Amino acid sequence: MLAALFGAVVWAYACTHFGLPISVSHALIGGLAGVAIVKAGTCALNPAGLLKITLFIVLSPLLGLLLGFLFMVAVLWIFRRATPGRVDRLFRVGQLVSSAAFSLSHGANDAQKTMGIIAALLFASGYLGDTFYVPLWVVFACYAAIALGTLAGGWRVIRTMGMRLTALKPVGGFCAETAAAASILIATAAGIPVSTTHTITGSICGVGATIRASAVRWGVAGRIVWAWVLTIPCAGLVGAARWLVFHATGLGS
Repeated sequence: MLAALFGAVVWAYACTHFGLPISVSHALIGGLAGVAIVKAGTCALNPAGLLKITLFIVLSPLLGLLLGFLFMVAVLWIFRRATPGRVDRLFRVGQLVSSAAFSLSHGANDAQKTMGIIAALLFASGYLGDTFYVPLWVVFACYAAIALGTLAGGWRVIRTMGMRLTALKPVGGFCAETAAAASILIATAAGIPVSTTHTITGSICGVGATIRASAVRWGVAGRIVWAWVLTIPCAGLVGAARWLVFHATGLGS
């Protein structure tokens, strides 16, 4: 488990350093899969679970893009007679609500994955007895960690999402966040681990596309997609290499 987390953390920090918004969830999945393969072979993997996750690497940004586009079109039509200044003032306040909704959806999906990892380790080590459950202290520890990580921020990632991908105004930010929150909550209700990063990126592109296709910097979007594609295999390779080091030194026994 330590080797898997090492793989996820190293890849996530490397991408954050270069301003690439990637899915920490998929980095974690890659780390786990890489360690499982080198320790027990491919038979240790659950193909159905991996297929579901891989499918939503494609579907979650597409759903975010569609909802972002539709929400933005609807808002522009509803406020078509309002002055730009009034719309800007209104959605500066509205964006506080949409940000809260997006944060709520982020915790409802992302924090649960970390809880599952910690609880699985505690159960495998015999600390939970015969019944698998998530202790309350694990719940609060994960929420605190995800809140502190959000507070610390990765400013290069923020600039990529807020300025380099497309120029977002408050109304666009509101629509993108609302669309992403709706997409993630739908996936959460279905028990599917999705990437908040993938979803919000798709939503931002959808919002930008309502102005004109060229309003989205598709070259930047392409580099982000490449980081997504490489996340699971690269985190898996780093995790596997770390496990081999542990095993060679006797720590993996």
